[in-house]
Amino acid sequence: MDIIVPQVGESIVEAEIGEWFKKDGEYVNKDDLLLELETEKVNVELNAEASGTLTILAGQGETIKIGAVIGKIDETATASPSVAASDSTEAAPAATTEPAAMNPAVPKIAAERGVDPTTLPGSGRDGRVLVDDIPSTAAAVAKPTPVEPEPTSTPAPVTQPAPPTETAERITRIPMSQLRKKVAEHLLKAKQGTAMLTTFNEIDMSRVMALRKSYKESFQEKYGVPLGFMSFFVKACAETLKIYPEVNGSIDGNDIVYHNYYDIGVAVGSKRGLVVPVIRDADTLHFDEIEKTIRDLAGRAANGKLTLEELQNGTFTISNGGIYGSVLSTPILNPPQSAILGMHAIQDRAVVVAGEIVIRPMMNIALSYDHRIIDGQQAVSFLKQVKDYIDNPETLLLKV
Repeated sequence: MDIIVPQVGESIVEAEIGEWFKKDGEYVNKDDLLLELETEKVNVELNAEASGTLTILAGQGETIKIGAVIGKIDETATASPSVAASDSTEAAPAATTEPAAMNPAVPKIAAERGVDPTTLPGSGRDGRVLVDDIPSTAAAVAKPTPVEPEPTSTPAPVTQPAPPTETAERITRIPMSQLRKKVAEHLLKAKQGTAMLTTFNEIDMSRVMALRKSYKESFQEKYGVPLGFMSFFVKACAETLKIYPEVNGSIDGNDIVYHNYYDIGVAVGSKRGLVVPVIRDADTLHFDEIEKTIRDLAGRAANGKLTLEELQNGTFTISNGGIYGSVLSTPILNPPQSAILGMHAIQDRAVVVAGEIVIRPMMNIALSYDHRIIDGQQAVSFLKQVKDYIDNPETLLLKV
């Protein structure tokens, strides 16, 4: 039987061979884990659908099309006596000094962070190094203290300067991962295929912060989850999208598609790159349900456990660059969506209130939008309504 790359999503047309967990010519049993595929959005594990001898046709690191045959299983073959005996016992595996196979994503990410993956302890199967084992910077990896040479009375010989390092040693070239290629395609499509503009405003976070402080403990006690700022913004955007449906729409050929539901994507940074899991029907969710959903999605994004369905078909996106310290930025559209809200860091600033200069915690917000479907007046009004909801959270709770 053929081992075929499965269809994992309508928009995914190719995948990269990750790690083969079985060797060419090895006998495998039905349901054995054979290999891992890396796609632009999620990683997929393939299991044997039958028992037999494995023939590998596509090696680790190769990019193949969906539907391609990457291996075969000879179902007429029988297991050797040694294999059968090992399957019927629970003997511990023999120790080995050979390094465990490594996922191709590991050396790519390690190189980007300046880390030597061979120096890292692996937490994966048979001690293999996983993406989660890679520290964020090379400085995080402990290095041995260099031993000072003993002093000598013999003068050092005069030597000529070392020749310049070869160009190949001064750069590191690695192929883009499937996820990084897809992100690059999206960014290019957003810049070239839309009439993108950005409008800005600022929010006084005083009342939301006071409300959160007053009910922080009781909210945690009742719902088992902390009350964060993101749930306020998700609710504010969901309610405002009902007033300005163009911001929740998209362009399909010569048609404008209005979505009468509010599936809001929340941009999350993971070790594999930026992903945007979607909160479905955000307008129907209570604050605790939004907080729980965000925490669940973010946690599984960090561990690479999101499903393809959770990453598709959002109608609007929120990106919070403030968690990284960004004060002001222009978020880029997430096609085919027509708008994205950018949140930024909260800073104490001097502002004028009732004719007096006071210090208030302020946040800059930005709305990038496709001018082909959203007029400037609609964009500015949308952003101002979100501002009003956050400036006065009581109006958001009362929907007035």
